Amino acid sequence: MESSEPLVLDVGNLKRGEIIINMGPQHPSTHGVLRLEILTDGEIVKDVIPHMGYLHRCYEKHAEKLPYNQVIPFVDRMDYLAAMNSEHAYAMGVERMLGIENDIPKRVEYIRVLVAELNRISSHFVAIGTYGLDIGAFTPFLWVMRDREHINRLLEWVSGARMLYNYIWVGGLFYDLPVGFEERCKDFISYLKPKLAELQKVIIDNKIFIERTANIGVLPLDLAINYGITGPMLRASGLKFDLRKVDAYSVYPEIDFDIPVGTGAVGTTGDCWDRTHVRVAECFESVKIIEQCLEKLLGEHKRTREFDPQAIVPKKIRPKVMDFYVRAENPKGELGFFFRTTGNTDIPFRCKVRAPSFVNLSVLQAISKNVMIADLVAILGSFDIVMGEIDR
Repeated sequence: MESSEPLVLDVGNLKRGEIIINMGPQHPSTHGVLRLEILTDGEIVKDVIPHMGYLHRCYEKHAEKLPYNQVIPFVDRMDYLAAMNSEHAYAMGVERMLGIENDIPKRVEYIRVLVAELNRISSHFVAIGTYGLDIGAFTPFLWVMRDREHINRLLEWVSGARMLYNYIWVGGLFYDLPVGFEERCKDFISYLKPKLAELQKVIIDNKIFIERTANIGVLPLDLAINYGITGPMLRASGLKFDLRKVDAYSVYPEIDFDIPVGTGAVGTTGDCWDRTHVRVAECFESVKIIEQCLEKLLGEHKRTREFDPQAIVPKKIRPKVMDFYVRAENPKGELGFFFRTTGNTDIPFRCKVRAPSFVNLSVLQAISKNVMIADLVAILGSFDIVMGEIDR
């Protein structure tokens, strides 16, 4: 085992009763290629060290070999559960670099926010449903997969793909919304609202779920800030920080919505229950955003024969010599792109991604000492990580 799976902990320094356990990547809660090296004393976790594994996404090196507008299919493959959100962040960053961000048509902006919020709900559904599986609840997983299927069909209708869309382009969109999409999306929202209330009742307010998650894996706010935690994990610790409000990008400043935070309603602020509660509450807020986008797309910025979603898509990108960084609020936290350009090519000299799953996972060791092994599974599941973002 020592030669095939290297350990950080020294086997020679184990005290009486202590053993080292490798959890994953077979365990469902380790999400693909993550391995946890756990030092245990009976059922108690004394230390835990994540090993990232090798998914070989290689996003950054791919991005350094291709023109900016050909990178978007690779962006999809990082957080494959929230590809629309990642495309939005990337396209927005390149547009800001080129100085065309204020030229994007409003209809394009509203469509981008609409599909991104649909994808946010879809991503949170996977997080909530699989979290239920992690701690022994099977039925909610079936419910969210059923409702997520409706979103997948809507996004497939828009883009032609179920998960990896390549729909949001630098300067525009691949295509306008299909005829009748707005009406069908309104019907879906009417269907979804009672389902969300039902989901909240069966999971968040469930006595067994509360006993399993309240006061478990508490992440204090100061620790979250020190580790650079973002997204629902940070907000669950009590800080009202959301880049859609803080950076006010795209058309979010024109939309009315709230930022849910953890308050320790049934336990301690920043525990596993708060993190799931924030995700469910954010689904309600995304519904509000989608409704307002649909209102705009059916009214002030409705479909016309003259509208061309690719009208200002640049045929050739010629960036100036500069370093630039752009960030956006993805379902898992702050997704940031850094690029260094040389000015004589449309291929970036250096590309670096700040992926929320990678940063959020870094705090696992700090909050998982002296917990039960079963609680470690609950803590890891509450992080909502996607390994495509971590090993890239």
